[in-house]
Amino acid sequence: MSDSSPNFRSCLSLTISGFIRQVRLLTPVTSCVPTTVNLNKPCPFWTDNGLCGQNNCAVIPCPPNEVPEGIKTNGHHNKYSAEANNQECEKAETLGAVDSSLSKETRQALLEWNKHDDEAERFCVIDDEESPDSQYVDLLLNPERFTGYKGPEAWQIWNSIYEENCFKPYTVKRPLNPMASYSGKTFYSWLDGQCVEKRAFFRLVSGLHSSINIHLSARYLLDDNWFQKKWGHNVSEFQQRFDAQLTNGEGPKRLRNLYFLYLIELRALAKVLPLLQRPSFQLYTGQPTQDRQHKRVLLELLQVAKSFPLHFDETSLFAGNKEEAANLKEDFRLTFRNISRIMDCVGCFKCRLWGKLQASEQESTALKILFSERQIEALPKSSSARLTFQLSRQEIVSLLNAFGRISTSIRELENFRSLLSKVR
Repeated sequence: MSDSSPNFRSCLSLTISGFIRQVRLLTPVTSCVPTTVNLNKPCPFWTDNGLCGQNNCAVIPCPPNEVPEGIKTNGHHNKYSAEANNQECEKAETLGAVDSSLSKETRQALLEWNKHDDEAERFCVIDDEESPDSQYVDLLLNPERFTGYKGPEAWQIWNSIYEENCFKPYTVKRPLNPMASYSGKTFYSWLDGQCVEKRAFFRLVSGLHSSINIHLSARYLLDDNWFQKKWGHNVSEFQQRFDAQLTNGEGPKRLRNLYFLYLIELRALAKVLPLLQRPSFQLYTGQPTQDRQHKRVLLELLQVAKSFPLHFDETSLFAGNKEEAANLKEDFRLTFRNISRIMDCVGCFKCRLWGKLQASEQESTALKILFSERQIEALPKSSSARLTFQLSRQEIVSLLNAFGRISTSIRELENFRSLLSKVR
């Protein structure tokens, strides 16, 4: 990678931040900028020991009257394009035409086909927007930062991910406390004999973990008194997680994995451009003028991503025996889906919110895009033809939010480098 790449990353980091700020400026003051999430799913893997009782763990939902009408409209919940909505109508009419000759069970099965097709492509479990337990949440009002949720319960989440969902041999043990010192061979040494796909999977998870830890270190609760709460950079917390000496040499590897994740997300943004460029692709918020402005800014961002000269080459993955590659890709998909379910075990609601958005949906959406090249290339020019590739509203929100979070992490690294230079 050329020496100019970090500068390009910093530039693109500012671009995504500018996009988010511009979306906020273009949105009416009375509206929230929502995503949909279900924070009430039970933990499917172990008995929940109770939720975090601290105020910092609470999530502020959008008041119903502030959710844009276009987002609340059921007709625009599932797909972002007019073609997709037309296809759903055509499918419903077709089913209606044969309704009288089908049993109730068969009709229900047919209605589930489209949902099943979408699920078969996804690498995570997406929350059902129609569920009564789902709610609209404005991420700008619920920033990702340190909430006080830590200790064995928090470590159990990541330990379950690394121990059971990273293709790691059971003979290799990861310390329960990731910040504890340990001797002998480093934890990451087991990767040496693994195939490139399994190494990539682990690097994605590690990069995501690093990104989250950087956010928590950069927005740490430094002071909490009767008058105010002070959030800021906690240099010692950052060092405990990434300093080479304090982490037995693993900290720099974690940061390199962050950049690897960044390249994956950047590549996904560039590849999804043909879908979002289509005239039929619309941002439904009930504010047509602002929707057009949002789309223009979004496409400008994606063009910047496309112009990056050193994109990740996903063709190096799953390039061997077709049958083995297909089985390994399916293992990837199922493992990511399992990780998304682990996020329902997080005891802090705000941590659960950001965990569900990042640890599951962001990476799964990027992988779905990367491994759907033929479907994206085959997108029909006609607006009436059936789409060969689609993304749900939640997937698009997750993809953009993910890149914003990772870009912010990389920008924060520069801030920590500056702070550390003053300490030494």
